[in-house]
Amino acid sequence: MGEGHGAARDPGGCGRRLICAAPIGVDLRRPDRRGGITRVTADDETQIEAPAEDAVEQAEDDGRFGHPGPPIDRRNPFMIGLLGGLGLIVAYAIFLGVRNAASILVLIFIAAFLAIGLNPAVSWLRGWGIPRAGAVAIVALAVLALLVGGLIALIPPLVTQTNELIKNVPDYLQQLQRNQTVNDLVERYDIMEKVTSAVNAGTVGNAVGGVVGGAKLLFGTIFNTLTVLVLTIYFMAAFDRMRNSAYSLVPASRRDRVRLLTDEILTKVGAYMVGALAIAVLAGFSSFVLAMILELAYPFALAVVVAVCDLIPQIGATLGAIVVSLVGFASSLSAGIVCVIFFIIYQQVENYLIYPNVMRRSVKVSDVAAVVAALLGVALFGVIGALVAIPMVAGIQLIIREVVVPSQESR
Repeated sequence: MGEGHGAARDPGGCGRRLICAAPIGVDLRRPDRRGGITRVTADDETQIEAPAEDAVEQAEDDGRFGHPGPPIDRRNPFMIGLLGGLGLIVAYAIFLGVRNAASILVLIFIAAFLAIGLNPAVSWLRGWGIPRAGAVAIVALAVLALLVGGLIALIPPLVTQTNELIKNVPDYLQQLQRNQTVNDLVERYDIMEKVTSAVNAGTVGNAVGGVVGGAKLLFGTIFNTLTVLVLTIYFMAAFDRMRNSAYSLVPASRRDRVRLLTDEILTKVGAYMVGALAIAVLAGFSSFVLAMILELAYPFALAVVVAVCDLIPQIGATLGAIVVSLVGFASSLSAGIVCVIFFIIYQQVENYLIYPNVMRRSVKVSDVAAVVAALLGVALFGVIGALVAIPMVAGIQLIIREVVVPSQESR
């Protein structure tokens, strides 16, 4: 009874403690001989023992360094400012990385787009029992043969007709001097004096710099072309594996629907490539007919050059027109003028009549959407925009028809 506060030993000597009622609001805690704590509260008069062994086990459960404290309050003004500043730094670092790697990213994007467009040809060859590696090799060799054929067709007439044009320049100047209207314009605006004063050391230096810049552009174009070709082959070889890996990131409940929609969009890209090839063949055929009518040299080679150049978005048709017009001027002044007028008219017809109709049949895109998408794509993103404009519009139309409209109808 001497241990106080209503606690006494058991008369039987078993070492148990007897707990008596304590006054309300009093929390009694006393150490016992084993190192534990005897706690008595006024609410329930229940004996709670927490031996030292239990305390050790609790510490082990909490970890070596104790129980973790409460989480940091993310609404704290300091934390908000810190996280916001870190977010800005990371965003700016990403922007710098994308800007510095923009040229390489463009090449990767073009290669991926070409791989998607050529994949239907690979799948068709695989349907004949050819392994994927063999199908990819056949398609790559066909593309390489097309490029080499275009270069072989381009170089001989370009070199020959350029030399002819240089030889014929004095005759052209004499013909212009005999023209009374041209002479009146030259005298009225002092054209000869302005041309003479413009030819100085500065203009010669600029011309030399232009030649060096042209050489850099040529070698850069060759490097970029080879890079795109190699990347396209790699993407075609790993196309199925990359596509399945991308599908695995989609939740399983939506994977089948996403797979169907994405495969349909990829099919639209292949259809776009077929449509672009048909337009290029038509442009080459028109150029062949023009060259035959004007009796220009190398008519078939010129047709191949125009067809290959027409596959290049935004600037390809202009390059083909320049080559043919150059050959026309080398033949005669009137033939060159006819070539310039023909290609100006034909490009307008191709852009606003042939191109929309072909894309409407191949990609299932309306005429208005095709024209608007092509114009906006070129204006916003240049060559990349011209490449992806039509397939992107087709994909957006598919998503609206199959996802957005049904979702709105179900509400």
